[in-house]
Amino acid sequence: MSFDETIRAREESLSPFAVRSLETHGRELSEEPCGVRTEFQRDRDRIVHSKPFRRLKGKTQVFIDPEGDHYRTRMTHTLETTAISRVVARALRLNEDLTEAIGLGHDMGHTPFGHAGEDALDDAVQERFSRRFRHNEQSLRIARSLNLTHDFCDGILTHTGEREPESLEGKIVRLVDRVAYINHDIDDAVRYGLLSEDDLPREEIAILGDAGSKRIDRLVHDIVESSEGVDDIRQSPDVGEAMLSLRAFMFERVYLGPQAAPEHEKAHEVIRAIFDHLVERGDNVDEIVDYIAGMTDRFALTYADSL
Repeated sequence: MSFDETIRAREESLSPFAVRSLETHGRELSEEPCGVRTEFQRDRDRIVHSKPFRRLKGKTQVFIDPEGDHYRTRMTHTLETTAISRVVARALRLNEDLTEAIGLGHDMGHTPFGHAGEDALDDAVQERFSRRFRHNEQSLRIARSLNLTHDFCDGILTHTGEREPESLEGKIVRLVDRVAYINHDIDDAVRYGLLSEDDLPREEIAILGDAGSKRIDRLVHDIVESSEGVDDIRQSPDVGEAMLSLRAFMFERVYLGPQAAPEHEKAHEVIRAIFDHLVERGDNVDEIVDYIAGMTDRFALTYADSL
């Protein structure tokens, strides 16, 4: 059998709602087929071997350059999101390769300092150049530079924001991204001393579980059970509402809580100092955005200190 015949036979057992590897929407620049990898496997490999992906290891998830070896980074968040997403995709007989690629690439365009850094760069770009910065759009910019498939590009662009992904594989990553960061950010917040286990809302914990592993297991089973046999990725009402409520709690107590103010202020000061320097140097807006968004936390701190 040819490679295409092998892939087609292998994917006969997939759900009718799955994206088939031989039926992609193509790339902006056409390329010769690989012969040993599907198009989505090629997307995955290009992401893993790219510099934006490698730099994720130096971008912390919530806390700026924290002391300690066990705090999440954008890299570990990406790997956790991808691993959970693949479990869901396999259980629903969807395309694991596309799901994996979207999971690995969804945060490639994220700034240093998490969402505080994103907000700071957005404010600076809007004030100076009358445009906006969104990390998902920056991820798309990187994906296009790597000539990745349109199916992949849609998945990373729509992993956040109002627009929904076209594929169920993209919808999995969009939902699992929240499943992953809510749970691992609780763990990091407890380790950092911002929360104790007793602070967590009791009603939501009773529904989802009293430990991160239990919550993830509960949420994954609920997604699979609620989405089986339908052309959508869903949660049951009780579990979905509990997760959204827990997310709101995290925004109130951790992401936007009073303890976060010094971290956010520091992020804004660093981003603004670098931004103003690059503007004065004469760099254009695309060069500035690409450079700042690509920085790791530590590089940005060092760069700002040198100004």
